[in-house]
Amino acid sequence: MKAVSELLKKHDGTLWHVTPDITVYEAVEKLAHYGAGALLVMDGDRLVGVFSERDYTRKITLQGRNSKETRVADIMTADVFTVSATTRTRDCMALMSAKKIRHLPVLDGDKVLGMISIRDIMDDIIADHESTIATLHSYIHS
Repeated sequence: MKAVSELLKKHDGTLWHVTPDITVYEAVEKLAHYGAGALLVMDGDRLVGVFSERDYTRKITLQGRNSKETRVADIMTADVFTVSATTRTRDCMALMSAKKIRHLPVLDGDKVLGMISIRDIMDDIIADHESTIATLHSYIHS
């Protein structure tokens, strides 16, 4: 399996993020605009958390809070699991499974490089399997 840096090459380099001081409603609008399930929460260049659909459903909807009055900082996941660009996708999958998370910010020291999702991992696994199948098919038929 690949290093995370290979998965990040498929992204356009843009860090989809919000600041901790915007409303949850504004953050949900960004999720919808990007078609994403989570966004990095950045204070300048510093990662301070992740805001996800899961945060919204569990901390706004289920608690009866108002998304137009609540700030992202109040409900974001602040204790974020991260990986480096050299982390292997298999290790990311194991971490995501063990911690029941769907998104992992990728850091180089304190510098945020991007974020990968379980979808990125699954796409990589499928591509890897398809390559193996094609190689075996070619071997058998030659």
